[in-house]
Parts: sequence; C-alpha cells; structure tokens
Amino acid sequence: MSRRTVVRIRALFGLAFAQLRRSPGRTALTVLAVTLAVLSVTLLASLGVGVVETGQDGLENAGRDIWVSSDPIDPSASGTENPIVGAHGVAAEMAARDDVSSAAPIALQEVYVASESGEIERTAAVGVHETHDGFGFEAGRGFETEMNHSGGTASLADRPTEPTTEEVVLEPDTAAELGVSVGDTVTVGTSRETVDDHEFTVVGIASYYSQFLGTDVETIPLTDLQAVAGTTGSDRATFVTASVADGADPAVVADDLDEEYPSYDVRTSDEQVGAMVEERPLVLASGATLVGLAVVGGIVLTINLFALVAYQQRDELAALRAIGLSRWVLAGIIGVQGLLIGIVGGLVGLAATPALATGLNRLAGSVAGFDSLLRTPTEVYVAGLALAIFVGTVVAVVTGWRAGRYARLQHLEG
Repeated sequence: MSRRTVVRIRALFGLAFAQLRRSPGRTALTVLAVTLAVLSVTLLASLGVGVVETGQDGLENAGRDIWVSSDPIDPSASGTENPIVGAHGVAAEMAARDDVSSAAPIALQEVYVASESGEIERTAAVGVHETHDGFGFEAGRGFETEMNHSGGTASLADRPTEPTTEEVVLEPDTAAELGVSVGDTVTVGTSRETVDDHEFTVVGIASYYSQFLGTDVETIPLTDLQAVAGTTGSDRATFVTASVADGADPAVVADDLDEEYPSYDVRTSDEQVGAMVEERPLVLASGATLVGLAVVGGIVLTINLFALVAYQQRDELAALRAIGLSRWVLAGIIGVQGLLIGIVGGLVGLAATPALATGLNRLAGSVAGFDSLLRTPTEVYVAGLALAIFVGTVVAVVTGWRAGRYARLQHLEG
C-alpha cells in the first residue's frame, strides 16, 4: 500500500471522526438504531431457529433412539386409529435384543375431559408408562406405572380393562379452561356421552408433548388410556420407542429392526423429526419466515438509517464538496462512519442479545410453557454482526455517494 493511499485513508477516518464528534447526540442515536437493527435480526432469527428446533428437542428429551410407527405419521390426527396392534408384545421382543436396552409403546388418542363443574374440553391425550425429566411441570408432579417396571411384558389377560392408576397431567390451557388445578378430579372419555365414565386425579400441569405435536396434549398412563379407549384387548399404540444399548449405533439398530418388522416404519430420532416436519410444513415455514423477516427487516432498517444520516449531514457534505472534495471522498467519509457505528452498535447488540433472549424465554415459559423458545446459535450472532458491519458499511458508502448529488453550495446555511 503506497504512502499516498495511507494518507487518504487516514484523512477519511479523521474527517469521519470529526463529523461523529461534532454531533454526539446524533451519533449516539445512530448507534442505538444499529443496535436495534442487530437485535431485530438476532432475536427474530433466534425465535425462528427455536420454532424449528423445539420439536426435535422434545424427541431428544424423551431419551429414545428408535421410533417404530405405521404410516402415515400425522400428529393432527391425534392417533385415533393407533395402527400398531399388540404393542406391548412388539416392545417386549425389541427389549429382548442385545442391542436394545429398553422399549415401550406410546399411544395417541382423541379424548374429552370434563370438570366437576360440567365444563368439557375436546383435546388429545398421549399414553405413556411414565413421565420423565424435561417435562417442565408448572405445578405438581408426574406419574410412574407398575407396567413400566415389568418392562411391558405382562400378558393381555393380566392387564386390566379399567383404569387403575387414574392420574393425569393436564396442559396449562386445558386446566385453565376447565378451572381445575393439581389435586382436583376430572373425568375422561372418548366422546361426550362417555366423558363421565372414568375419573382421574390431576397430578401435574405441564405442556411437554404439545411442543412437537402442535396442539394441547394431556398425558395419561398408557394402560389407563387404552382402557378408556377400549383398545386394551388389541393393545393398540401409535409408536413403539426404543433406546439402544451402550455402544450400539442407533442407525444400525434401526436398519436391523426395519428388516425384522417390514410392516412398520423404523426411524432414528433424527429421521422421526424429519417425518413429523414433513407432515407439518407450516412449522418449518414459520421458522424460515421469521429468519427471513429478521434479515430483510434489519437490512431495510439499516438502509433507512444511513440514508437519514447522510441527509442530516447535507450541509457539512456541501461544504466539503465546495472546497473540492470528490463524491467518492464524500462516500468514503459516510462509509467510514457506517463502519465505526456498525462496529459499536453491532457489539452492543450482540452483548444485549443473551440477556434479552433469556428474558423473553422466561416470559414465553410463564405464558406458553416454552422456556427455551429463543435459540441463539453462533450463526445468529454472525448474521447480526454481518448486518451491522458489512451491510452498514456498504449501505453507508452508497448513501454517501448518492448524497454527493445534492451536496451543492446552495445547500450551505447562510
């Protein structure tokens, strides 16, 4: 780099610094505006990432490596047909393998839940042998049934045709609509006519399964749900899930099980997420839309910001033009201002992102039960910083060049 070029660059930075120091209030507001633009990208993009990843986390929290189902997989259907027959037998066969540590069925069923006051809610229920870590109870606790301790190997004749555990974990929305809390009694049935047939005690309030099924889902012991639905005799389930033994490869185990059970679809946890997303493209589209809006909105805000900055300096630019500086120099001055403001505003925005994301997650957790809805991977921070520095500098140079058109002597204040 020649000495002449270095001198020009130093001159540009000196003029840019002088302009920024001349109007400290305007500079501070501009930095604040860039900070807000960066936050619009980081927070909205974090929300978009969280929308897409929430369902995947739900399956990971379930602690299951293999998911066995029968197509089509449609969470919105509430699993009313539960296509896997003899689910406990299938689970017992899988659990007997050396490469599988445990297996258990899961059933989904459309049900009606009623309170003692007569309020009735149509909802979905998931039948499992036990709740587990990660449920995020807002109140109360979960449940654990004896069937789980037997490994699901009890014969059909030994399993009761009436609910025995009689406990339920309700969604927060369902509990609010029914006006019930932990310790209260509700009744459950598969129709309005049968809703009063079986009583259950509310032992917990949590919104765990709704995060990847996209609807309110109550949690009921599997054998109790089968008894309510009248499917104890056929032992129907929507899924049979399995955990692989230590050292086993889930993909290899899934391939072996797929050959052993050709009438079912055997997927790893990651593949199951993909299958569920295919059935709910709106979730993926919503996440992508949020990310897109974050980037586009941030760029538009940055463009308008630096156009305003250049316009507010029209008198100073006209004076510099009057003494012989070219439009390229004027563009360079505004561009350096954009670089400096972008660096400061970008760093402030990135520093504020974790705290604001944590606060918004707490709000989402208290309102909707999602305590990790905003996710901030490294890519989110890179996008925010790129917007502040790269886009800000480029936009500032362009607006500075355009400002040179009206930087004329007649614009100087008399």
